[in-house]
Amino acid sequence: MSTASNLFAGQRVVVMGGSSGIGEAAATAFAADGAEVVVTGRDRERLDAAVARIGGKTSGRQLDATDPAAIAAFFTDFAEGGTVDHLVVAVSGSAGSGPIAQLDLADLATGFDAKFWPHVRVLKAALPHLREDGSVTLITAASARAAFPGTSGLAAINGALEAMVPPLAVELAPLRVNAVSPGVIDTPWWDRVPADQRAALFDGLAATTPVGRVGRPEDVAQAILLLAANTFVTGVVFECTGGANLPTGR
Repeated sequence: MSTASNLFAGQRVVVMGGSSGIGEAAATAFAADGAEVVVTGRDRERLDAAVARIGGKTSGRQLDATDPAAIAAFFTDFAEGGTVDHLVVAVSGSAGSGPIAQLDLADLATGFDAKFWPHVRVLKAALPHLREDGSVTLITAASARAAFPGTSGLAAINGALEAMVPPLAVELAPLRVNAVSPGVIDTPWWDRVPADQRAALFDGLAATTPVGRVGRPEDVAQAILLLAANTFVTGVVFECTGGANLPTGR
């Protein structure tokens, strides 16, 4: 993103889950384009480090997005400085994957608790404080529409969020509600996979993806800014997969 446009100068942006990965990349892009950005995260040390990397008019707020009281208090406090122009919800979780025959339903419920419910709670708490014609961008995942074995639980979590986007866009208009649905992105989310297995997985995916690589957080950040900036786009799930979702026949 260019630092010269100041596209979001004078605007306030909240990135929930902005201490690493996609959230941090989005916050960096907003800050580079002149926004006042607040990022949240559970770990104070990681949050402070992210704020330092992001730079610009950025501040951090330690917050557990699974805590409804903390979410409500955050938006009440934040509103003292004015409305929120753009909200990005990049809260993620890794629970809920695995073959359905062995899938622990408690683990699937944990997956919903870690991602689906925080997205919904954050949106509800933010509504009174959002600019009437501002934007909300949810970060889902292409697993919602893919057919990879062992991902039915992740598909359910992300698919539930994506199904909400069109009706929310109509219900909450003129507030714009969209989602970015990333494919495989090289972020700390994958740190749970041993390095050699991760490298082999990424190489294999790159070989079958039209753009020839897995994604970077900055790729998704550009999509987020596009949706926040374009006032004629609402109710869409924007796929950011490098073409991995295309029926190429490979």
